Amino acid sequence: WSTPPEQTAPAQPQPPLREIPPVFLCRIGQETVQDIVTRTMEIFQITRATQLPNGVTQSHALYQDRFGRLQEHLRQLPLLFRKLRLLYERCVEMTSDLQELVPYDGEELVSVHVESCSPLVLQERREVLEVMRQKNQEMKVLMDQMRNLLWDVNAMLTLRK
Repeated sequence: WSTPPEQTAPAQPQPPLREIPPVFLCRIGQETVQDIVTRTMEIFQITRATQLPNGVTQSHALYQDRFGRLQEHLRQLPLLFRKLRLLYERCVEMTSDLQELVPYDGEELVSVHVESCSPLVLQERREVLEVMRQKNQEMKVLMDQMRNLLWDVNAMLTLRK
């Protein structure tokens, strides 16, 4: 008995994989984070709705349904975190040559040598910088208000329990 000769297809060059832009990877990462948050919230809702055994029998079908959904969410979370880690590492790898992006904090980050610009251009630059400072200040105030609001909501939720 002899083994049949292996049939080999002629080697065709594989087209290079198209590079996925980091922005697209970030969007996928954002959707993955949203999925993680949603599944985590559903886990908490399921556990909140589940009654502790107190002698009252619940519908077995209802229990099985909740248990099945809980198991599915708990099975998916590690996979989603792994996916998020891979996306993060790929983005870092692709953008390692870029400088870290730092929000403008009101100080000159880089001194730019401006070659004899017209006074109008210099005036416009000053106006844009001033508008940017104002917008950044407004954003800081809003972030502080949101942080305080979240603290208050969390405190009320804690007291309600």
